[in-house]
Amino acid sequence: MKNLPKNLIFWLIAGTVAFVFLQNLSEPRIQEELTYSEFKQEVKSKKVKSIVYKGDQMTVVGERLNGTQFTTKKPIYVRDDDLEQSLIESDVAVEFEALEKPSIWSQLLVGAFPLLLLLGIFFLFMRQMQGGVGGKGGPMTFGRSKAKLLDGGHVKTNFSDVAGCEEAKDDVKELVDFLRDPAKFIKVGGKIPRGILMVGPPGTGKTLLARAVAGEAKVPFFTISGSDFVEMFVGVGASRVRDMFEQAKKHSPCIVFIDEIDAVGRHRGAGLGGGHDEREQTLNQLLVEMDGFEENLGVIVIAATNRPDVLDPALLRPGRFDRQVMVGLPDIKGREHILNVHLKRVPVDKDVESEVIARGTPGFSGADLANLVNEAALLAARKNLKKVTHEMLDYAKDKIMMGAERKSMILNDETKKLTAYHEAGHAIVGLKMPEHHPVYKVTIIPRGGALGVTMFLPEEDTYMSSRTAIISQITSLFGGRVAEEIIYGRDGITTGASSDIERASELARNMVTKWGFSEKMGTIKFDDEDENPFLGRSAGQKKRIFSEETAKKIDEEVKGIIQSCYEKAGTILASNLDKLHMMAESLLKYETIDQDQISDIMAGALPRDKSSDDKTQPKKTNPKQGNKPVQDS
Repeated sequence: MKNLPKNLIFWLIAGTVAFVFLQNLSEPRIQEELTYSEFKQEVKSKKVKSIVYKGDQMTVVGERLNGTQFTTKKPIYVRDDDLEQSLIESDVAVEFEALEKPSIWSQLLVGAFPLLLLLGIFFLFMRQMQGGVGGKGGPMTFGRSKAKLLDGGHVKTNFSDVAGCEEAKDDVKELVDFLRDPAKFIKVGGKIPRGILMVGPPGTGKTLLARAVAGEAKVPFFTISGSDFVEMFVGVGASRVRDMFEQAKKHSPCIVFIDEIDAVGRHRGAGLGGGHDEREQTLNQLLVEMDGFEENLGVIVIAATNRPDVLDPALLRPGRFDRQVMVGLPDIKGREHILNVHLKRVPVDKDVESEVIARGTPGFSGADLANLVNEAALLAARKNLKKVTHEMLDYAKDKIMMGAERKSMILNDETKKLTAYHEAGHAIVGLKMPEHHPVYKVTIIPRGGALGVTMFLPEEDTYMSSRTAIISQITSLFGGRVAEEIIYGRDGITTGASSDIERASELARNMVTKWGFSEKMGTIKFDDEDENPFLGRSAGQKKRIFSEETAKKIDEEVKGIIQSCYEKAGTILASNLDKLHMMAESLLKYETIDQDQISDIMAGALPRDKSSDDKTQPKKTNPKQGNKPVQDS
């Protein structure tokens, strides 16, 4: 809209020039053009009423007695006495018309037209170079900031729209007070933090929280991604940083939000082959703008990242990003509040209990919970229902956790039987091990990339695990492989346990090298995975932290843990062989068994028949249970 007057003026000038040029080039067309001989013959035949000699006396325009017009050309420098005599005898009216001279303006326009045309083409070319009609995206705009500006009051998000991170909201609420009334802080000598760094896993609401700060404060809000600064040309990123802060100062007080700041704020001089000059210059300029000689009064920078470990230390010192706000995964109350926010946007049945769903989704971020509600709404639409029920939310949770059911994948009877024993082995070993999460559901319906799934649910949110719990988890991971070996023999085992072996090996190695759970190796950290040359350290700085002999002892200790857990799983299944057969047969019959049916089997009774229930609408989970990554094959 800002360029509309300029565009109108340009097209008006161009249209005027074109009109005048065409007017000067165009001449009225005569219906008939005669040769000079035909013209003389018509004069002698007394058919001509009048003629007009034009200014050059070469062009003759005539009118016949019948009213029609014609034109002809008279030979130059030829005196034709016969024609003059014929004109007199035929009583033809003869007139002479002086050559009409164009106006001075017409002459100027016609003469200057080529120059104007070239200037117009050059003007259009320069506008395209500078970003086209909209002023965006041209090569000449490389040094201009790509930050999007939302004027104060246009951001409708507020703190009531943010749930599940109450501590983080408390940390940023004083920013709102400062932006609304900075004099209150200045009177007592207080300085508001220049930068706020929001740290947390993806999908926890860091961007939403920054928008809420702008919405509550009613101030301009600049938003940009860290990757928008960096280009292949050195110096462009630094120019964009300068331009962004210049714009921010003009709109002070305001908020500048930089998402994924790790794209531009990584360790300088890091990585194989040295650092990237463009990225490092951009970071240097950002450091200067945030805390240099010039003060950015009223400009608050909020940045978000899920990789704080790779940020340059100079970016995190006081005076730049003074405060770090942790926006972590929500707890059970936070998940309940987030679900309530999203459930307000869809029609919900009265049987929906957000507390039950919240207990069944530990480890879910705000984005995961929003996706859960959306999946349930899509299911309701497919079933032509007007409201979202609790069963649909439960089904959506299973879909997100275990993957979508692949009903088109047809397994033969032998594969189904092997998968049933494999998943039954996971479930029984998990139920028999101490401090292991209860089994929630077992299925042999292919989901995601697995042929079967065993889902365990913790009774409450867990923030740390004991050595006993880790051993129990490794043992249950081997339950599927051990069950295959018991039923089909050593030669009958399959590759279905590959992911189980990988996860069990990782847990066992972490016990020895990271968590200090090995008595033989002691409480020493042997893991060197943090020394990654691509994440902020130079490859030349990597050093060896243990000897070959120690590495051999670590491998032996890890192998001992794996072997012990494998044997323990075999002992458990050997003593519960009848339950293993019964659970496998139940899986072959029902394909999916829930917690109640599993309890019947472990009690030595036949599982209750729930085949009449709709498998796409599972029953409510136990309110005391949550959710946990699953065991699959």
